[in-house]
Amino acid sequence: GVRVNAVNPTLVYTPFTAGMQDQPELVAKFNERIPMGRGAQPDDISGVIAFLASEDARFVTGVNLPVDGGVSASNGQPKLS
Repeated sequence: GVRVNAVNPTLVYTPFTAGMQDQPELVAKFNERIPMGRGAQPDDISGVIAFLASEDARFVTGVNLPVDGGVSASNGQPKLS
C-alpha cells in the first residue's frame, strides 16, 4: 500500500532562488530554455504534489513527474531567432 513518486521541478521562484531572480539576464536565459517561457511559481508545483498525495492518484506509483514547463519534452535549447 506504499506509493513512491517524485516531482522534478524546473526553476521555482522562491526565497531560495531570490539571488538568482535579482539577475534579469540569468532569468531570461532560463526562460529561453523553458517552452512555457517562465519559471514556476510555488503553486505550479504544490498542485501537482497535492494531486499525487490525493486519493485521485491512488494507482500512481513509481513516477518521476517533470513539472518543468516543457523542458524535459524539448531538447532544452533556446529557440533559434
